[in-house]
Amino acid sequence: MTQKINKNKVQDKSPRKHKDIKKSIRKGLIMVHTGNGKGKSTAAFGTALRAMGRGKKVAIVQFIKGKWQTGESKFFKKFPDLCQMHAIGDGFTWDTQNFDADVKTAKKAWAKCKEVLQDDEHFLVIFDEINYVMKFNFLDPDEIIEALKNKPPLKHVILTGGGAPKKLINIADLVTEMQSIKHPYQQGIKAQPGIEY
Repeated sequence: MTQKINKNKVQDKSPRKHKDIKKSIRKGLIMVHTGNGKGKSTAAFGTALRAMGRGKKVAIVQFIKGKWQTGESKFFKKFPDLCQMHAIGDGFTWDTQNFDADVKTAKKAWAKCKEVLQDDEHFLVIFDEINYVMKFNFLDPDEIIEALKNKPPLKHVILTGGGAPKKLINIADLVTEMQSIKHPYQQGIKAQPGIEY
């Protein structure tokens, strides 16, 4: 008797073998979310939620969009025991129209970054949009990289924003580049509360 072959059977394409790390080390990671696609800050905030869910303390310093009333700042401020939210920005550069003022504000935000980077309180710190301020020459990437190299060994750091400098990418433990395939702004749809901010 011949066996019938089911032509409609779905082929299993899932991985069934996994090479595990035999010996693992603990280390505070330097993570960079960059690229021209949407989702860099969103991914960082998801990691913040994960840490907070474990009872870990998080500090977030927001550059550039500090003047905005963002959904994330409203949310994180509801958990003052687990999250410190510092929105220290003056808005987009096409709104500010003042390089010297932008540099001054970026330096103020960077001072807060250095404070939370070195403290013993926070498990994870997020420097949201800091890659842009390096790209725009508001802050010196070498100073930021030096501070990251001298952070406490188990402190985790996420730096977001497009245009991350190559020097930062070289010292990072994890780099994710968000690529824009399609964006609502290209269809005439402006940023919407609860989705973009």
